[in-house]
Amino acid sequence: MKTILLLAAGAMICFAGETRSWIQSDYPDFEKGNLKNLSIRSDGRLSLAPKTVEIYDSSTAYLWTLAQDSHGNLYTAGGPGAKLFRIPPNGKGEKIAEFDALEIHAIAIDSKDRIYVATAPDGKIYRVAASGKTEEFYNPKQKYVWSMLCDPAGNLYIATGDQGEVHRVTPDGKGQVFFKTDETHARSMVLDREGNLIIGTEPGGLVIRVTPKGEGFVLYQMPKREVTALAIGPKDEIYAAALGSKTAPPISAPLTPPQPPARPGQPAGAAPPLAIGTVTIPGGSDVYRIVPQQAPEKLWTGANDLVYALALDTDGHLLIGAGNKGDLYRVETRTLFSTLVTFPVAQVTALLPAKNGALFAATGNVGKLFRVGPEIETEGSIESDIFDTGGFSTWGRLSSAGDLNGGAVKLAARSGNLDRPSQNWSQWSQPVAGPDGGRITAPPARFVQWKATLTAGSGDVSPTLDSVEAAYLRQNGAPVIDAIEITPANYKFPDPVAPLTSNPVTLSLPALGSTPSPVTHPANGGPTITPTMTWAKGAQGLRWGASDENGDALSYKVEIRGAKEQTWKLLKDKLREKYFSFDSAAFPDGEYRVRITVSDAPSNTPENALETQQESGVFLIDNTPPRVTTLTASGNVIQWHAADALSLIRKSEYSLDGGDWTIVDPVTKLSDSQTLDYSLNLKNLTPGEHTIAVRATDEFDNVAVEKITVR
Repeated sequence: MKTILLLAAGAMICFAGETRSWIQSDYPDFEKGNLKNLSIRSDGRLSLAPKTVEIYDSSTAYLWTLAQDSHGNLYTAGGPGAKLFRIPPNGKGEKIAEFDALEIHAIAIDSKDRIYVATAPDGKIYRVAASGKTEEFYNPKQKYVWSMLCDPAGNLYIATGDQGEVHRVTPDGKGQVFFKTDETHARSMVLDREGNLIIGTEPGGLVIRVTPKGEGFVLYQMPKREVTALAIGPKDEIYAAALGSKTAPPISAPLTPPQPPARPGQPAGAAPPLAIGTVTIPGGSDVYRIVPQQAPEKLWTGANDLVYALALDTDGHLLIGAGNKGDLYRVETRTLFSTLVTFPVAQVTALLPAKNGALFAATGNVGKLFRVGPEIETEGSIESDIFDTGGFSTWGRLSSAGDLNGGAVKLAARSGNLDRPSQNWSQWSQPVAGPDGGRITAPPARFVQWKATLTAGSGDVSPTLDSVEAAYLRQNGAPVIDAIEITPANYKFPDPVAPLTSNPVTLSLPALGSTPSPVTHPANGGPTITPTMTWAKGAQGLRWGASDENGDALSYKVEIRGAKEQTWKLLKDKLREKYFSFDSAAFPDGEYRVRITVSDAPSNTPENALETQQESGVFLIDNTPPRVTTLTASGNVIQWHAADALSLIRKSEYSLDGGDWTIVDPVTKLSDSQTLDYSLNLKNLTPGEHTIAVRATDEFDNVAVEKITVR
């Protein structure tokens, strides 16, 4: 039903006198709005978001890592400032340890709740007791430690840079290089259910499977350069997120103190990603699903997103934590995903599912910890983008489509004549509920905005909102005539190909899956190309420019009168072309004006139709030829006089004994007058009788001919 409604609305022919609809139903439509406690699905469905609660503020710029022990205590850390924070269940978070380093990128907890912390840029591993006492546990002698994890036996795996090594350390602190990636950074790491280590690298963007014996195999080379996150699905499928273009300049070595180091994907000299407002890395992010014995499949892509974390929810759906808008995405299928939560931060840097269906999220800019779900918000709202109707408008019905599911959806609207809401806009109208909505009571104006409030029903079930439609009627504006031009005399336009009433209406659909926009007639009010004119003695043409701010179809009336007359005579009515020609021979020679009347009546009711008139400048009709007088011969010299009552003599010519016509200059050398004298000396005239013809042509191609015989 939704698709049929949108296509029907999109196919309407919209004129000033007809009701138009502003429909928002797509993901890009809703994404432009101001959302609170709502999720957007990629097919354009709004619903209440999972309940999101801030449980800790670290007062640092960013948090990079997140882990949980068997008692439910959460541990997180980041920088700048290598501080380890502990947040107990239902308790107050606190700093329990601080290290002589710039930042912490990785935390791991083994089955005995022993906590391991990796610092940077010295790349050391510390073991932290529950009391907060720290001791150096292992030194991989690398600058960076990007990821750590513990296997069931208590062995600690350490992913490092800038040598791209993975170290394995036994519980007693004895370790060595377990696997060399031959890359600059072993950037991310996860264990599959068979005990294989899955490693993501930088700059090659490799996803490598390493057996417990240390045997490596590249599963896939990602199109992006840095594999930032990995996750294992319920069927042992591998999810891999990567970012950054491989065509970007090479990455230099990370900085040394006192400045924080650069992360992979950041050029040397740059601040850590989460220490600034946004991170710009060319290429965006991709997420792939890698299934054994199958070709890797691109599951999700974000042209402007930087993916930092992956996790699985209780239903096995992939969760994606990204920047630079603080978005948490949920991917349901290859073609269906949701922006589940938008946090009030710039980046989502780490995700950790909880056993009760909740999700913990660590963030950057600023470094906070949030709990997401499993409950949904009881109420959420969206304020739409601003819509410009293009002119002063009155409002009609505001309605929606979706499923209430026992809850409620209420709509309101406000209007104004500025392109942004301000104190000079109207107040929100009284809310209307139900799919049929109600009439917008906001005052007439040019701009409008709607607001939808979703309220959950019983049983923690969210209503859904698929589309919102606002009807409006633009006040008709008079069409405008831009200019009138008189074309050269003796040329005519082709006859119109069809009358105005048979003008076909066409509809060009957008790309498949997009919502068609309301169709409007071009605002120029008719064909924009002036056709080629053909020569026709006595024809006179004119053309004009006209437009209509409402996009209405226009018709034209052409009238003529003498420059000193009072009454206009009709030449043609109901024209759709912006050009016309007529036979000027039907009018006496003299000065004339034409008047063009443009009307938007084809698109409006008689009561609402408007018209505009404009007169041309004075132009000349001249169909009378000039006069050739005083044609005389004296020896070899021929003389004559040419005169025209209204226009200049353009040229004069002679022909000797029926030969070719030859141009003769006037005595003054300039053809700049209505009267000119000519003198022709035929020096090589042979003896005998000769016939000499002369002719004069005026500016309107009127020709007079006289002849004389000489001996």
